[in-house]
Amino acid sequence: MKTDLVDVSETQKTLTIEIPSEVVDAEINRVARDLSRQARLPGFRPGKAPAGVVKQRFREQILHEVKHGLIPKAVDEALHERGIEPVATPDISDVAVHEGQPLTFTAAVETVPTFDPGDLTTINLSRPSAAVPNEAVEHTLQRLRDRAAKFETIEGRPVSDGDTIVANLSRTDADGGTDRHDGVNLQMGAPGNPPGFDAQLVGMTKGDTKTFPLQFPADYPVKELAGTEVSYTVEITEIRQRVLPELDDEFAKDLGSQFESLDALRAQVRTDLQHEAEEESHRHVRTELLKQLAQRMTFQAPRSLVEGEIDRRLEEFARQLVRQNVDPRETGIDWAQFREAQREPAQVAVASALVLDEVARRENLTVSSEDVDKEIELLAVRAGRTPAAVRAQLEKEGGTARLYAGLRREKAVDLAMSRASIAEESRPATGDV
Repeated sequence: MKTDLVDVSETQKTLTIEIPSEVVDAEINRVARDLSRQARLPGFRPGKAPAGVVKQRFREQILHEVKHGLIPKAVDEALHERGIEPVATPDISDVAVHEGQPLTFTAAVETVPTFDPGDLTTINLSRPSAAVPNEAVEHTLQRLRDRAAKFETIEGRPVSDGDTIVANLSRTDADGGTDRHDGVNLQMGAPGNPPGFDAQLVGMTKGDTKTFPLQFPADYPVKELAGTEVSYTVEITEIRQRVLPELDDEFAKDLGSQFESLDALRAQVRTDLQHEAEEESHRHVRTELLKQLAQRMTFQAPRSLVEGEIDRRLEEFARQLVRQNVDPRETGIDWAQFREAQREPAQVAVASALVLDEVARRENLTVSSEDVDKEIELLAVRAGRTPAAVRAQLEKEGGTARLYAGLRREKAVDLAMSRASIAEESRPATGDV
């Protein structure tokens, strides 16, 4: 077998391969013999048709099977001979196969060259503070209080800002079309209310009915209403006021039997915020580490790996939408634009993964069967399944190798973290705590 290697770039190689004619003819004869045993041709008993007739009658099928029988093996041998490890299935093109002639083809291969990830001790990172200020605790308590608010019916006073009214509402557009909705809840000051709508209702009392026109601006977000005049008739049947509970021991007890007092609730809130802050701080350090590692790769990330990472990100986003009962096809998202927006972060993700792989290789980091067992147990707990079921699914979908690779990279992350210089900061990772 003859091979010719062309270095297109550090990550792209082109192999031109020629399989000798005698190998090709032997494979053609073997496939033809197999076919002749099964083929039913007019004028011949099964298995008795001459080889020449079989080759002529099933020429395209025979050549197709010959290509699929010889090319993968030839590619594997050529890659092994050249010491090339592809990162994706080689792209085969320019295939030429004929009886009595060599089989020739071209294989475009993407690979990752050996490179030096550098001295990990020169990495400088900053860890945001995980301290939780008192203001953050009080802010969270106020959010809990807001969620526990109740609406009470108000008698003897007119509608004012912040009220919620129950109303029967009719709307007539410029073309005379009218739609009516009874028992509608309307919150005064809500962002979705039409411009000028609230001002018309303030001062009305229960039982009042009012008809008024509203002119929508030309740049109104709802295109069907932009620049039009709409007439509203509103009959108020109830006025409600939002009432917040007192922030006291009884409020804490209402949130759960484990809270005997407001102090106990406040302590739990602080514990939860502390945990979130520590996780966010860790994510920040990890993200910065991966960015710096990605910058240490001395060549362009292989295109197939980047495209695969983009595909993974889009699939994960689509799954998130489905979990929220949103049909990805009906979101109005420009998926081509969304896909392109993922290219840069995908390149960073691929580059950092390749650097971690090289660190793991140089440091002889390995993953034990115990490591895999523990990870499968964690996956099983999260999925609410048995470890055996998770393991069976991984093996069926070919995910075991990915699991090993992911755990090996995590070991490389831990190693890089242990060698990097990490400065503690006073600022939090986000403005939430």
